[in-house]
Amino acid sequence: MAHNAQPSGRKAAGIAAILLLIIVWAMLVASLAHFVGRWPVLVQMTFYLIMGLVWIIPLKPLIRWSQTGRFRAAPERRD
Repeated sequence: MAHNAQPSGRKAAGIAAILLLIIVWAMLVASLAHFVGRWPVLVQMTFYLIMGLVWIIPLKPLIRWSQTGRFRAAPERRD
């Protein structure tokens, strides 16, 4: 199996998509700060904790795509 020394364009696009996802997600959460700031502190903490973790969900398929060209894992082969 030959291994390219040069990263593929798909990997560069994947990195750009990840950065865009982070920027858009941060802007979304920041835009809600005015409303969230009115909530009790424990509710705010829970909200920011959840929002800080949820953006990770689309990363696995995005990283898989940048490495393999597919968003989903290949089905397991049974021999």
